[in-house]
Amino acid sequence: MTSTGSSDPARQRTARDYYPWWLDKLADDVTAEGAAMQGVLQGAENVRRLVLDARALYEHQEFEFTGDYGDNGFLEEYTCQIQGEPTSVVVTVKRNTDGKAQHLVVNHRPRSSVLLFARVMGKKYAGGPLAKYFITSDRFADVPTPAST
Repeated sequence: MTSTGSSDPARQRTARDYYPWWLDKLADDVTAEGAAMQGVLQGAENVRRLVLDARALYEHQEFEFTGDYGDNGFLEEYTCQIQGEPTSVVVTVKRNTDGKAQHLVVNHRPRSSVLLFARVMGKKYAGGPLAKYFITSDRFADVPTPAST
């Protein structure tokens, strides 16, 4: 296992320095899920769109670790800000026998960032096919946001 991150702030990788190899090697039937999502997203086009939109949303993304684990796994650990709110993220990628990304799990923390991401993506995708995976209405209006806590 090789770490490509560093605890030395001068050596930390940013989104400008790092592009996920797996994003261009998605299996046609790839799936993705995460704490900010309701359900499992399916298909390379949908997963690629969501990942690219998320990367555009993240501010000050700094990678702590990227590397293989086990025989067919890959991890990313990074910090970022979502609309100014500090967020930590762990991405787990499972490869299939062809070496393509078959399944992704993306976990944001803390919970306030999970909910913020779900709301922002729900607003972005409102009225489209990806909207059903995120918070798109005020039915969660009583759930605290970072600014209201």
